[in-house]
Amino acid sequence: MFQKVKVPVSELFRFVVSGVVATGVHYLALTIAVIALMVKPVGLANFFAASIGITVSFLGNRFYVFPHQKKELVQQASLFVVFYGLLALLQGFELFLWTDILKLDYRVGFVLATAFQFGLTFVGNKKVVFRK
Repeated sequence: MFQKVKVPVSELFRFVVSGVVATGVHYLALTIAVIALMVKPVGLANFFAASIGITVSFLGNRFYVFPHQKKELVQQASLFVVFYGLLALLQGFELFLWTDILKLDYRVGFVLATAFQFGLTFVGNKKVVFRK
């Protein structure tokens, strides 16, 4: 049922570096939206912040993590946007439940939701978006 994914260590390292940068940008945008702009609900603020993080993630994945790609930029960007859009909706829902319903700290929810999605993003990028 589950297929093994061969992962070169250098590729995984580049994915982690790119992901840390994109996540940092996402978190910074979320913090600005929640604290400085006072956007409510937090799930909505996260949707906008995720859009910025997704853009940084695409650029990092395309040019740094999986630079061997020969696919057209538009095709790759389209797959990436759909995939990450679904992930952003999932994370927004997770943060809505965590923060707005359960009244827990959005920062902890952000870390938990991001950790959960780490594996999903690597496999989705490797097998679908940036497939050789």
